[in-house]
Amino acid sequence: MNRWFSEEKSKAEFLIVYVREAHATDGQQAQQNIRDGVLVANHKTIEEREEAAKHCAAELGLKIPILMDSMDDKTEKAYQGWPDRLYVVGKDGKIAYAGEKGPRGFDPPQAREALHNLAGR
Repeated sequence: MNRWFSEEKSKAEFLIVYVREAHATDGQQAQQNIRDGVLVANHKTIEEREEAAKHCAAELGLKIPILMDSMDDKTEKAYQGWPDRLYVVGKDGKIAYAGEKGPRGFDPPQAREALHNLAGR
């Protein structure tokens, strides 16, 4: 994602929206997260969500700007973005590409192709 962002950031705006934790320690903790030491509880405050978003960005070395969903998960619900999902939105505000739900449906090359098609390349 960072490479794609670096190559295309002058042509499109990239944003990550950090939503509720997918594998919280007090929810459905994934064994892979335990092995990797990714131990995050469900966020109870916006400050906890902000701290988790910052930690995620730092650990993954993300260069893409990150926004946070509200504590009522309004964005996640509107875009069905949990646990992760890619969208390409045109300048007119219309969705040009809605990827399948992640992690299995997380397909950056397909989203990139949709972005190129939208831009007429």
